Amino acid sequence: MDSASQDINLNSPNKGGLSDFMTDVPVDPGVAPRAPAVEGLTEVEEEELRAELAKVEEEIVTLRQVLAAKERHCGELKRRLGLSPLGELKQNLSRSWHDVQVSTAYKKTQETLSQAGQKTSAALSTMGSAISRKLGDMRNSATFKSFEDRVGTIKSKVVGSRENGSDNLPSSPGSGDQPLPDHAPF
Repeated sequence: MDSASQDINLNSPNKGGLSDFMTDVPVDPGVAPRAPAVEGLTEVEEEELRAELAKVEEEIVTLRQVLAAKERHCGELKRRLGLSPLGELKQNLSRSWHDVQVSTAYKKTQETLSQAGQKTSAALSTMGSAISRKLGDMRNSATFKSFEDRVGTIKSKVVGSRENGSDNLPSSPGSGDQPLPDHAPF
């Protein structure tokens, strides 16, 4: 057979003379190529299983279509009731938070943290009273009394000079406490 006379119709049994090299492949995409039978199954059992598989796949497609229709109907009802996705999200979060709060793990964690907080509060209170006691002891010490007296003396000199109408700081010792002359060069 020369190439000019070969049948190039791919639907013909000759397939353009390539039948020696290729096996027939179904053209219809809806028909899957038949896999070899599983060992141990008769041809009748295999046909029954294939029929059942086709039926189940068809039911799955139908259920998907029914689910899509129900989801559209649900969305329409929610829209008519004024329920928004944000409102649903809030409700879901609220419900989830409630579920977390009533969970055993949350209650145990809350109890543990509460006890830790109480112990920390007691420790800080004890530490605060110890610091207060030490500051009180320090305030009653001779060193602090001497320091307090000196600060009081400086304060009375500063406040006292302001009460007398003068904003000048007290002069240094030995200056005779004389005011500065009022004839500045500028």
